[in-house]
Formats: sequence, C-alpha cells, structure tokens
Amino acid sequence: MSKPRILVTRRWPTAVETVLAERFDVTLNRDDIPLGENELRLALSTYDAVLPTVSDRLPAAVFEGAPVVTRILGNFGVGYNHIDITAAKARGVAVTNTPGVLTDCTADIAMLLLLSVARRGGEGERQVRAGDWKGWCPTHMIGTKVTGKTVGIIGFGRIGKAFAQRCHFGFGMDVVFFNRSPVDPSEAARYGARQLASVEAVLAMADFVSLHCPGGAENRHLMNAARFAAMKPGAFLINTARGDVVDEAALISALESGTIRGAGLDVYEAEPNVPEALRRMENVVVLPHLGSATEETRTAMGMKVVDNVTAFFEGRDVPDRVV
Repeated sequence: MSKPRILVTRRWPTAVETVLAERFDVTLNRDDIPLGENELRLALSTYDAVLPTVSDRLPAAVFEGAPVVTRILGNFGVGYNHIDITAAKARGVAVTNTPGVLTDCTADIAMLLLLSVARRGGEGERQVRAGDWKGWCPTHMIGTKVTGKTVGIIGFGRIGKAFAQRCHFGFGMDVVFFNRSPVDPSEAARYGARQLASVEAVLAMADFVSLHCPGGAENRHLMNAARFAAMKPGAFLINTARGDVVDEAALISALESGTIRGAGLDVYEAEPNVPEALRRMENVVVLPHLGSATEETRTAMGMKVVDNVTAFFEGRDVPDRVV
C-alpha cells in the first residue's frame, strides 16, 4: 500500500522531518516561504494530509472551489484560530493541535516580557548598544518593582497556571485570575491564585495583566478601549496568547495617552506585521512570537503532530483531535 502523501508547509526541526519522511510520502517546503491562499487551496486538493503552522491562514475560502482530498490537518501549534474549523469539518477534514508540550516555555516568555517591560530591559539594552549610556546615577531608567505586586491572568489553562506559579512562588506576587469556567479553589491555591468573577474585576486589581486565553471570534478584541480604561493607572499588559485578543489600535491609544504604562507583546493581530507605533515606543517590549521557540519544545510539538497523523492513518484514536 502506498504511503499517505503529506505536505509540510514550513521547515520543522530536522529530527521531526526525518521521522515524517520515514513514515510518509512527504513534501517539504525547503525554501521555508509561507504559502499563499491559492497554494494552500491547491495543497488541499493534492495531499492526503497538510501540516500547517500558526502562520498559515486557512479561511473558509481555502476549502472552496477545487475538490478537497486532504483528510487531516496536523496543526503545528496549540492555537488553531487560523483555521476555519467549521469549513474543515464540513469538508470532512480532521484537525489536530499540539497541547501540553509548550506550556513551560510560553510561560517563561510571559515572565520575560513582564520583567523586561517593568524594569525597562529592552530600553536599557538599546541604550547600551547605541553607546548612549552615560553611567550609573540614582535617577537613571527607573522602572517598576515586580516582587509583591498583583498580577491578573485572563485564562487559567495550562499556560495560565504555569505563569501563575512563576509569579507567585518566584516573585511573591499576588495572583488573581478570570476564567470562563469555575476553577476549584483548592486547585487555584496550588498556584497561589484566586479566581474573580469578571475580567473587569481582575483589571481593577492588577498591576500586570497577562493574557492566556484562546484566540478566535469568541475572544477577538477582548482587550478593547473600555477594558484598557478599566486597568489600574500605571498597569502593564502582557500578551503571549494570540494577537487578535487585543485591539491594537486601542492598545496604541492607551499607551500614547498614558492610560496604561507599558506592554510586553509576543503576538500581533496581523503577524508578521507589527504597527510602527508599537515598534517605536520605548515602553513596549516586542518579541517575534518566541513563546515556544526552544529546541526541546519545537521538536516535541512536531512529534505530537507525527503521533496524531500516524494514529489517524492507522485508524486509531487521534490523541489531540480538535474536530
């Protein structure tokens, strides 16, 4: 029996590509250039499986027109709001993701952003690299103390919990959070956290607000002008979730007006495009979507996709099936 034909839309860790090549008839994107909508539509009419990443956009239009022969989308990433799940399901295409393996590394990046924006780390490094540092003085580059402050977490899943653990037990922070479903108080206490009834209740208390909720229509622009106005004066926003969770125009306005003090961002509404206004602000730390960017995590993510696709074509239960 011939091996299933599989397209990998971007370059993956070599160890993962090697395993895929052993098990399947694999086409790799050796130039690592993102595929456009027409190319993805062609792929769906050609390959038994397509393995996209969070940078690939698969709206409903991609599933229309040519016949869809793809049976499974093995997504390289936890979030899948870049895929029109309803359209995929309607065409009989299974979708999987890679939960669990990137929890710690994403929480680490959230902590990096929080510390960097609070203590003006990015700004300070740029000053040193430019040769503009004039030496130590008591009033130079005064930031915000982190230890003992209150952090508010929106979304208390795996990553939210891991971030809470770092904040509370690493920096003695008071942790409050909002989650759509109730979390058992004893479970929350394991992370030094307590649940509040609304997003607004969290915003009113938090010196730092960190987003750890899914992207997509339900949470699109969850952080909007009204919610920025509801944050404590002098508070900071941290986002390692998805870019569409934040209304970037409202964020820019809140930063320019001083409604909030700063922001640490790893994700953006129209990646890789980052608004020039955010790029030029000294009180904003911007990273290029590094949440899962460690050798260990990216390899583990790829192997999860391998496991999902292998199980699918062997007729077994798929571990991380979304639809």
